[in-house]
Amino acid sequence: MKSPIQLFTFALSALLLVVMTACGSGSTSNSNAGTATPTASTAASAAPSAAPAGPKTIKHGLGTTEVKTTPKRIIVLEWTYAEDLIAVGVQPVGVADIKGYKANVNVSTPLADTVVDVGTRQEPNLETITGLKPDLIITAAFRSQKNYDALSKIAPTIAFNPYPAENEGDQYTEMETTFKTIADLVGKKAEADNVLADLQQTYKAAADKLKAANKAGAEFALTQAYTNQNAAALRLFADNSMVVKILEKIGLKNSFKSSKFENYGFSLGSVELLTPIQNTNLFYIVQDNDNVFENQLKDNAVWKGLTFVKENRTFKLPQNTWTFGGPLSAKVFVDQATTALLTIK
Repeated sequence: MKSPIQLFTFALSALLLVVMTACGSGSTSNSNAGTATPTASTAASAAPSAAPAGPKTIKHGLGTTEVKTTPKRIIVLEWTYAEDLIAVGVQPVGVADIKGYKANVNVSTPLADTVVDVGTRQEPNLETITGLKPDLIITAAFRSQKNYDALSKIAPTIAFNPYPAENEGDQYTEMETTFKTIADLVGKKAEADNVLADLQQTYKAAADKLKAANKAGAEFALTQAYTNQNAAALRLFADNSMVVKILEKIGLKNSFKSSKFENYGFSLGSVELLTPIQNTNLFYIVQDNDNVFENQLKDNAVWKGLTFVKENRTFKLPQNTWTFGGPLSAKVFVDQATTALLTIK
């Protein structure tokens, strides 16, 4: 049996141990008060997590929408905005016309297999969208005027306008602004800045290549062509279009000048549109199963007489060259156009 003095000593030791343990379990913010300097990894793990984003009010093509917190389940009804999300590392839960997206949007990062198809861009399936429980829907104003109210009842809905009106800017500037807005909404502002910085480096590298090949300042025209009622129909891109602005950023000059403002960024016409600009370099995009230049125009006297045809200065770009995309598509397009133009000796 222990003596009273031994029992007292044992109890006192136990009490001191409890006190020391309690002091040692203080907050990590106080653990750095000593002379030792914490490592970067220790400092990062000790940093508090970012506070949830506060409400953001977004003015867009069909009104104003408040997004209260950082959205996690996003439905996208326009391919460009799906690309914007993917560019900053965010996969939407649903996208309109996934088959069409995969056929037209030629970027390196794919949609995840878990992304659900929610119908067409013009007529999305509201029941499917509701079932996915979105906390944000992103669409284009020109497609969603009729169903905007119905979409807004499901989740906050933002309808961007990719086609600025006359004297209200160009499509490229709008693309960058919208991309940064979407990135900010999902808490990826820094990632968006990196994507745009990388795109600027792509422009510079392409411009340097063209300059080295004595092609700086080369003139061009760009068309998307297709067969319409057994005749060639041409979209010739105007100065306010995104793709023309992209090519201007690598030092090229658009030869085609529309006689009026083109809201969608292109003039639509026949082969006669090319006659005034026949001394330029022609980039063209056609579907592989509808190569209108080799089919509809092979015996056309106007086409055969154009200078760039006779001098073999026509350049076919891949059928999935996406002319209405975001920054990832812009990067792909620059590489395609530069490679094509450098084939001229």
